[in-house]
Amino acid sequence: MRLNRGVTATWWYTASAIVFFEFVIVGVWVVTLLEADTETEAVVAIGIGGLLWVASTLPLLFAYRHRTRAPISATWRRALMPLIVAVVYGSLAIVLTGSWLVGLLPVAQSLMLLNWPRGVRLRAVLAVTILLGCAWIIDARDAFAMGASLGDASRWTLLGFYSTFLPAMTVVSLWWWDVLVTLDLARASEARLAATQERLRVATDVHDLQGHHLQVIALQLELTEKLLARDPDAALETLRAARTSVDDARQGTRDLATRFRSVPLRDEIANARDLLIAAGVAAEASVGADVDLAPASDLGPVIRETTTNILRHGGGRRARLSLERVDAGWRYEISNDLAPGAALGLDGAGLEGIERRVSEAGGHLDVRQEKEDFTIVVTLPAEQEYRP
Repeated sequence: MRLNRGVTATWWYTASAIVFFEFVIVGVWVVTLLEADTETEAVVAIGIGGLLWVASTLPLLFAYRHRTRAPISATWRRALMPLIVAVVYGSLAIVLTGSWLVGLLPVAQSLMLLNWPRGVRLRAVLAVTILLGCAWIIDARDAFAMGASLGDASRWTLLGFYSTFLPAMTVVSLWWWDVLVTLDLARASEARLAATQERLRVATDVHDLQGHHLQVIALQLELTEKLLARDPDAALETLRAARTSVDDARQGTRDLATRFRSVPLRDEIANARDLLIAAGVAAEASVGADVDLAPASDLGPVIRETTTNILRHGGGRRARLSLERVDAGWRYEISNDLAPGAALGLDGAGLEGIERRVSEAGGHLDVRQEKEDFTIVVTLPAEQEYRP
């Protein structure tokens, strides 16, 4: 499952939050047991065992991150050892603390990290939450039966609340991750569909154009063959018409290729921004209202080259693009921050190519290197909007 950079980062935030909550609950257990005057050996065992249990959930999170559509029964071997650790730790906790809640939670939490089917997972988390809630009530009843004070009751209340709802919070976090993955895959599928539709449209246009001209040429050549014996002059005229049809087909192919190569500047800026965002750069774009009048043949390659420069050399985290009408003509600006140690500016060939293209169009190139920012400004004269 190939995901973009932003979604992958979100996974690490999600997994880190789940592990952090598990560490917190182990810490709450240890503090509560210490304040309840539990034997030191038992508290140490609960603490060390809790760390081992938290470590055992990491393979489950890794398996969930790289899960497939295969059912749980097909991947049970990878989950078996973490579940055994959770069961052993839970049993030890019940023996040492006498708390059913502390003993059941490790097993319940580990089970919630498995790749359950969507409907099954919802029922599982509801059942686990109810079970933990009942264990919480039993532990609270036993504590009061043994004469627990109000302070003890408040400590057990805090422990019970976090322990009972940890699996539910975990499932919500994983559900949010699943939503982001679904959206990301949907965007990728939409892009592939758009590319497929565009290829079909190109194929259809080429078929219609070439099919028509080739059919005409075939008929003209067939007529030339019939006229060649009895009317050479008419056959020659038909042959000239066939040659004209060949020229028309060639020119039509050129026009079709030119139409597909030419992208409106507004779309060029939008594509550059989307490409930077997909690479993990926080990109912003500003486009003037009348940019459709700007010389796309001159500015289009400049936009693409400078965007590639940021991806290849910048290494920063933010960028800004703008294209607007100014008094002197058209002004395109792109700036980005530089990561520490990143190469400064464009490579020689790239910068020289842009400068040559801008000069041929009668414009001006300005390259500015500041402490943390790199900026390229291209200015073209207003009459360039009429260039073919």
